[in-house]
Amino acid sequence: MLQRISPYLSAIQVSPTYHDLTFEERFALLVEREQLRRAQQRLQRRLKQAHLGTTASLADIDFTVPRGLSKSKFLELAQGQWLTEHLNLILVGPTGVGKTFLASVLADQCCQRGHTVRYFRCADLILELKLAKADGSFQKWQRQLASFSLLILDDWLRDPLSPEQARDLLDLLDGRYRNASCIFTTQLPVNQWHQQIQDPTLADAILDRIVHDSLRLVLKGESMRKLTSKVSPQLDS
Repeated sequence: MLQRISPYLSAIQVSPTYHDLTFEERFALLVEREQLRRAQQRLQRRLKQAHLGTTASLADIDFTVPRGLSKSKFLELAQGQWLTEHLNLILVGPTGVGKTFLASVLADQCCQRGHTVRYFRCADLILELKLAKADGSFQKWQRQLASFSLLILDDWLRDPLSPEQARDLLDLLDGRYRNASCIFTTQLPVNQWHQQIQDPTLADAILDRIVHDSLRLVLKGESMRKLTSKVSPQLDS
C-alpha cells in the first residue's frame, strides 16, 4: 500500500500547501486518497465486467428530443430504487429511439452505486446458454448469471423462441424472480410477446415471471440515428 500511495506522500511532503497540517491530518489525506483510488478501481472492474456496448452517462442524454422520455421519471429510475426492490424494467420503442443507450446509462448508474451488471444481446445469450449445455457448464453459467444484480437483455424477443430456447430462458428468469433485476429492451409491445414464444405454456410461464414485477418505459418517435445524422436528407429526383 505504501508503494502505491508514495506519489501522494511525496506531494504532501514537498508541497507548501500541506506544511501547516499535522501528521494526523496528512495521514488522513493519504488514507482518503487511497480509498478513492480503490473505489475507482472497483468501479472500472464493474464497468468492464458489464460488457456494455457503449459508454453512456446521464449527462449524455438529450431530454429535448421528442420521444416520450420524461426527464423526471428517468432520473428517478437512475436512482436505482427499483433495483434494490428486485423489480424489472421494460424499455419499449421503435428501432433507433435509444433503448440500448438508455439501458446503458442505467447500467452505468448501477455500477456507480456498487451493483454488478451484465449486458447481452438476447440472441447472443441464447447461443451462450446452448453452448454451455453442450459442454456441460450450464449450471456453472447459470450461477454466474444469477450473481449479477442486473442483467440487460437487449433486443428481447426480436426473434421467435423455440421451445428449447424458451425453457433455457425460463430457467434463467426463474432463478432471478424477485431476487435480482432485468432490463428488457424490445420493439414489441408486451401484448405481442406471447406470440413470439412457440410453446404457449412456456410463454405463459415466462410472461408471468416478468410482466407483474416490471416497470415500463414506452418510447416513441424517430430514430436517433436519423436525427443526429450529419448527412442531409436527399430529395427524390
